[in-house]
Amino acid sequence: MEKQTAGRDALGKFAPKFAQLNDDVLFGEVWSREDKLSLRDRSLITVTALMTSGMIDSSFKYHLETAKENGITGTEIAEVFTQLAFYSGWPKAWAAFRMAKEVWADEEAEDKE
Repeated sequence: MEKQTAGRDALGKFAPKFAQLNDDVLFGEVWSREDKLSLRDRSLITVTALMTSGMIDSSFKYHLETAKENGITGTEIAEVFTQLAFYSGWPKAWAAFRMAKEVWADEEAEDKE
C-alpha cells in the first residue's frame, strides 16, 4: 500500500494531529498489518462499516475503489450489500448499490459482451 497523504492534503493545516493520525496510524500502521488481516478483508470490513453507518459519500467511493483494487468483485460486493440491506436498512443498500455500480461498471459492461 502506498503512503497515504489524504489527511495532510485535506486537513494538514486545519487539523494537523487528526491528519497525522489518519495518514500514519490508520493507513500507515493499521492497514499495513497484512500478516494479521489481508487488504482484501480490511476493504470488505471497511466498506461494510461505512455502508451500515450510512456514510455513502466520497470516502465510501474511495473505499469501494480500494476494495476493487484489493480483489473484491462486483458480484461479491452485490452479495454483501444484499445481505446488509436486511440488517442495516434498505435505503442504505440502495445508496451503496448506486455507487458500487459506478465503480464496477467495467465488470457490468464485460457481462453484456
